[in-house]
Amino acid sequence: MWADKSVFYHIYPIGFCGAPLCNDFNAAPQFRLSKLYDWLPHLHSLGINAIYLGPIFESDSHGYDTKDYFQIDRRLGSAEDFKLLVQKLHSEGIRIVLDAVFNHVGRNFWAFEDVRLHKSNSHYCSWFRLNFDQNNHYNDGFCYEGWDGCDNLVKLNLTNPEVKAYLLSAVAQWIDEFDIDGLRLDVAHYLNSGFLHELHQMCKSRKSDFWLMGEMVFGNYCRLVNSRMLNSCTNYELYKALHSSCNDTNMFELSYTLGRQFAAGGVYEGLQLYSFLDNHDVSRIATKLKNQSQLKPLYGLLFTLPGIPSIYYGSEWGATGDRDRNDSEVRPEFILPQHSDLGAHIAWWAQYRRQSDILAFGSYKELYVSSSMLCFKREHNSQALEIAVNISPEPQTANLKGQEIVVPPYEIILL
Repeated sequence: MWADKSVFYHIYPIGFCGAPLCNDFNAAPQFRLSKLYDWLPHLHSLGINAIYLGPIFESDSHGYDTKDYFQIDRRLGSAEDFKLLVQKLHSEGIRIVLDAVFNHVGRNFWAFEDVRLHKSNSHYCSWFRLNFDQNNHYNDGFCYEGWDGCDNLVKLNLTNPEVKAYLLSAVAQWIDEFDIDGLRLDVAHYLNSGFLHELHQMCKSRKSDFWLMGEMVFGNYCRLVNSRMLNSCTNYELYKALHSSCNDTNMFELSYTLGRQFAAGGVYEGLQLYSFLDNHDVSRIATKLKNQSQLKPLYGLLFTLPGIPSIYYGSEWGATGDRDRNDSEVRPEFILPQHSDLGAHIAWWAQYRRQSDILAFGSYKELYVSSSMLCFKREHNSQALEIAVNISPEPQTANLKGQEIVVPPYEIILL
């Protein structure tokens, strides 16, 4: 699968493009996504060959409250604009993966608007989970199930054949019209497994190498990552272990997670999970870390451990942002790419990762661990790489095969 040898760049488009947070449905489309054309040299310099683009379809505000799955959000451009953009990305050797939000819709979604207008007489009542014996604070004359208690996110009934057919037809159009390469499924852990199986079949029938990746914040990843449903999912367990091990100077936590997941007999051995240090839902890694000197070794680990690595836009030069304050802290606009030592470090490891079958497909075996140091081996087709990382301000040593290995402060090295 092409994604296995990819380095992803994750963009939250409404923030990245500086689009208004509230959508004016009377406004003309504005091609703010054209900004990506100007960022192509930066993406190439980083070694990026795949983009995960957050929600781009017409929505009420932040993109995860969809109004129309068949229309590009007017704040970002038109269908023709996006089609030409994808063609350009493909010509530059960059794949494109879109956010697919199927668990819920916005209150302005056309079928829900029909329910608000016609109440229990609407044909679309069964598309949602409604109760006409109660009211809500919008005074709709009924109440409904929202995602995670959010009344502005109306849950879809994915067991309804009409709902499934509608969503699958939208995805078919995205593939046929825009030639996208994959989908990231929002809150995949809440999606109906039958729907995921049908989605898998339809996508693969249209594009055999179509990539399906799900957001899974918790649970057993194998429940959805298998030959019948998803190719990959977000590895939140590894995400937590990476920054927590640094903040606590406790590489034993990372050691345990990697052993449980990827060592011989590990629960996810052989799976290609999606690895990240931050994204649009969590604080920036430069904010999360107590010690900024650990950024370089941490990014080195992102590219050398099992998984498909992803960089969140702006974090390659150490951008900060606290999600606990508000969403906009971690979803800002950046006018131009910046250059930094961290970016150069990331670019080197990204290019190395793209060229290495060992790092893309290799097994994982721990060689040594202490509170500040981890040494491990990746092996594929009788070829191997040994890597050592030091997250402390002092040189760290390990004895491997009778040889003393010294790793400088805050470094990751190939042995």
